[in-house]
Amino acid sequence: MDHARTVAPLARAAALGPMIEAAADSIEASQRFPDDLMAALHRARLFHLFLPRALGGEECHPAEYLAAIREIARHDGSVAWNMFVANSAVLIAPHLPPASALTIFGDPRAVVAWGPPDGQTLQAVEGGYLVEGTWPFASGCRQATWMGAHGQVREADGAIRLNAAGRPTTRTVLFPVEAAKRLGDWRPLGLKGTASESYRVRDVFVPEAFSATRETPEARRDPGPLYAFPMQGLYAVGVAGVALGLAAAMQEAFADLASRKAPRGRPRLADDSLVQAEYARAEARLASAHAYLAHVLSAIHATAGDAGAIDVESRAHVRLACSNAIQAGVEVADWTHRAAGVSAIFPGAPFERRFRDIHTVSQQIQSRSAHFEAVGQVLLGTPPPVFF
Repeated sequence: MDHARTVAPLARAAALGPMIEAAADSIEASQRFPDDLMAALHRARLFHLFLPRALGGEECHPAEYLAAIREIARHDGSVAWNMFVANSAVLIAPHLPPASALTIFGDPRAVVAWGPPDGQTLQAVEGGYLVEGTWPFASGCRQATWMGAHGQVREADGAIRLNAAGRPTTRTVLFPVEAAKRLGDWRPLGLKGTASESYRVRDVFVPEAFSATRETPEARRDPGPLYAFPMQGLYAVGVAGVALGLAAAMQEAFADLASRKAPRGRPRLADDSLVQAEYARAEARLASAHAYLAHVLSAIHATAGDAGAIDVESRAHVRLACSNAIQAGVEVADWTHRAAGVSAIFPGAPFERRFRDIHTVSQQIQSRSAHFEAVGQVLLGTPPPVFF
């Protein structure tokens, strides 16, 4: 039996912690993961946690997945981010024809990267789609073996293809990584090591068999409760795991600092009653946010069937728990950064990169405060027209 299958994802993630920390500076500077680290991540199967078992994956319980992402983020935010994005991408596999899914994901080192739909269209042609355009934010594209692109479908007569709800459908096409040209334009404040650069595709034909839509979880080919969750919901779980892990690492670094630092005119930080109280509140905020999200994921996973998708109210609870966890991580990171004082402002300090990373996370679409409004509408009986 594969040893990785007998060890929980969290334990596998924790075992790689020292190796990830040792590579963190290089990852940020070069925007590349060292080859030995990538090999270790693949041996630990951490990029295939959500892949169907039929393809050699694990169909990991989402609460166990959350814990593994959080653990990796404690050591480096960019590695955790690309790990969760890669796992989110494998969720397309249950919607692909089996032969196509095996072609893409049969390699244990397979990684798919793509950027979000941003107004692009895919031209329907005989036997498939003609792909041309530029997509941004392709996290993990430098580790990728395949790329993808999302867009609305323009039919041969110029009409836009509609889904069952009468709205423009969004379709995903997949193609070997060599068909995309990376643009090298990733120069952000944080999460630099993700290399989430834009990519351009020119006149690439993608056969129908290498395309799918993410809009219909009920149409998936692989059974099992994991795939009853919408892709966007599980994507948000990954973002929450990164936020919780970065904040937890800053808390740990602050505890070490507090044992040594006595600000001018003040007691040692660890002996300051105000610091003690706020540190305890921060610990409770992180722990309760993680526990709430894990509880929601476990409760829904336990009742999700092999067919069909989880209902809108369940999706709302996943979204609420994820948004709460992301917000908790940002709030705790902010308090920790302030409480550390000038010790937090220097490059190379245990706070500085994580502070930049978590505030890059806070700007991502999954971190929007508007999610709380949408969840409130669902819970109060007035759901928006579209809810993921």
